[in-house]
Amino acid sequence: MSALPTELQNVGATAGVGVLETRLTGLSREEFARDVWARTALLTRRASDFSDLFSADAVDELISRRGLRTPFLRVAKDGSTLPESSFTAPGGVGATIADQLDDTALWREFADGATLVLQALQRTWGPVADFSARLSTELGHPVQANAYVTPPQNRGFDDHYDVHDVFVLQIDGAKRWLIHEPVHPDPLRDQPWTDHRSAVADAAKGKPYIDTVLEPGDVLYLPRGWLHAARAQGEVSIHLTLGIHSWTRYGLAEQLAKAALAALRDDPRMRGALPLGVDGPEGEIDIVREHLVAAITKADSAPLFHRTRRSQARPAPLGPLAQLAAVDGLGPDSPVRLREALEARLEGPRLATRVGWLDFPETDLPSVTRVLDGEVHMSGDLGVGLVERLLRAGVLVPAEQ
Repeated sequence: MSALPTELQNVGATAGVGVLETRLTGLSREEFARDVWARTALLTRRASDFSDLFSADAVDELISRRGLRTPFLRVAKDGSTLPESSFTAPGGVGATIADQLDDTALWREFADGATLVLQALQRTWGPVADFSARLSTELGHPVQANAYVTPPQNRGFDDHYDVHDVFVLQIDGAKRWLIHEPVHPDPLRDQPWTDHRSAVADAAKGKPYIDTVLEPGDVLYLPRGWLHAARAQGEVSIHLTLGIHSWTRYGLAEQLAKAALAALRDDPRMRGALPLGVDGPEGEIDIVREHLVAAITKADSAPLFHRTRRSQARPAPLGPLAQLAAVDGLGPDSPVRLREALEARLEGPRLATRVGWLDFPETDLPSVTRVLDGEVHMSGDLGVGLVERLLRAGVLVPAEQ
């Protein structure tokens, strides 16, 4: 770990490379993986113009016109989260919903110094959703996007750490960030900062690793476990936080253990009862350990891993009317492509995806394999009948020629 934060100046965009390089860090994926990822904080000045992703107008529209409900928004002030009942209300005529956002109540809380946190923007705001999906594909880990809207000279949360990596994208205004090195490196998802509250508070009193003011276009990357606190400066601050929910070796170990235990369920000796009158587990533990080690050695955790990974994110949006039109107008010259962010994987004759699985005869497998490249294909080249099946399943979508 280096003694000083890395700082890049005047990062430009280059066609044909990923968003990590063109919009966030100025580093290639390989450089970021080698020097930064999960190792150290990275500050990138003027990384990009993010006005195409999010804005103050987007905040107002989401809060006042989209009918959002909790938990798509939470409110924090002076380190505490306010109860949802303080900023929600019934939806009105025709909406039997009791917890929609109350824009009047939110205005009053915001004017009184509260920070508004718009959560899961990868589900509610198209530009952020598309950007998050591209970043997730590039990194190979799920991405969640939140926006933090803080009034002047206020802070939302005390010094803390997150259990996921984050990219902070400053959208509007300015915010001062104080960053300290971890007190509990690489925390797992069930190891929150509150488990180390005293150590976090003590570390936050020391000299910061980074003390900086983020301005529009600046990006800050923090690995999970790095301590941080932020305060808006002389105007309203809006920033996006892209949370990277990284897979860990511990997560792989969990999948391997699940696969081994599933195998032991089919072993009659493992299902058997312990002998009557047994005083202790010593001898039995040796037998169980032997079988468990053997099961782990033989276990294939890949199916469980990919199934769990698929469950942690959603595929690209699918328009029902456009999809119906594609099915109704399908012909040999109809261009199609694989739906993005589907996590499609061919496992023998079975295609497993985020929208379910399909089994195929051996004669269809070459065409199914072809569509997994994500490129545009003509339906006649794949087989019109196969394409119709995949369109109806939501696996393929119409493509532009």
